[in-house]
Amino acid sequence: MKHLIGVRTTLTLDDDLADILLRETKKKGVSFKETLNATLRRGLEQEQIGVPRKQVVTRPHHFGFKAGVDLNKLNQLADQLEAEAVADKLSRPR
Repeated sequence: MKHLIGVRTTLTLDDDLADILLRETKKKGVSFKETLNATLRRGLEQEQIGVPRKQVVTRPHHFGFKAGVDLNKLNQLADQLEAEAVADKLSRPR
């Protein structure tokens, strides 16, 4: 692969990206070229190593269910309770 030094190219940026780069240029007091190169370099490095993910911490919580209630079957329990309520309502005299 041939290495090119100081490649010059025309680049068309979306307006929002150009605005962000110009703000960074003014904020850091460096040239647009330096800001663009640094931004591209950081982005490409993150692509190569992968963006580190935030660690998710799971905290246990006691929900107050009585022993024997299978928390994996709560939808089934809700369906059963709803069916019993409908059956009770239908069995009442009108």
